[in-house]
Amino acid sequence: MSGQQANLTWKDGGVPVSERFDDPYFSLQNGLAETRHVFLDGNGLPDRFCQGFHIAELGFGTGLNMLATWALWEQSGQTGVLHFTSFEAFPMAKPDMAQALEAFPELAPRSERFLAVWQGGVCDLGTLRLEVIEGDARLTLPAWAGQADAWFLDGFSPAKNPELWENQLMASVAQHTAQGGTAATYTAAGFVRRGLEAAGFTVERTPGYGRKRHMTRAVLP
Repeated sequence: MSGQQANLTWKDGGVPVSERFDDPYFSLQNGLAETRHVFLDGNGLPDRFCQGFHIAELGFGTGLNMLATWALWEQSGQTGVLHFTSFEAFPMAKPDMAQALEAFPELAPRSERFLAVWQGGVCDLGTLRLEVIEGDARLTLPAWAGQADAWFLDGFSPAKNPELWENQLMASVAQHTAQGGTAATYTAAGFVRRGLEAAGFTVERTPGYGRKRHMTRAVLP
């Protein structure tokens, strides 16, 4: 456990910004649209959804990615349980999560269901089983016993949070990816792409969201 909560300021009335990393938690333009473009479309979802599908994530943040994925899972007709594991060093306090998620009223029914039961750690939401593993992912991910079908690589900017993008951690991501599994991230930084390639992924640069010209998609052959 990290024992350290996120320290925030708020930009434009509703976007949380990490004081530690001086970086917003989601796009100033439209955080939900960015999540859908980068992490859902970037991992070929919902087309790849199947019984027992497991998503893992670096950086839980506000929970936006999880909520958007859960909504897509249910809307695509899945009736089983989606597994979602996230690694987070500096968890956000529940009141701050609630304030941040107010920016996405279409997710409100699920946000409310989530926040009503969220105490950290493991959370059973019926069609989604969430586990947030607190601490430095460089230590917690190698010790994880799971395998993900898709990864959301959503740490803060590589320029400001290089620890969450280093080669050794990308190698741990690959080691905890099922054969044929994928990863997606908003960044197209060269050292991130090279780290994924060194870990065994086939990497491609694709159009990014909003002002970001490119993003990265990766597949583990």
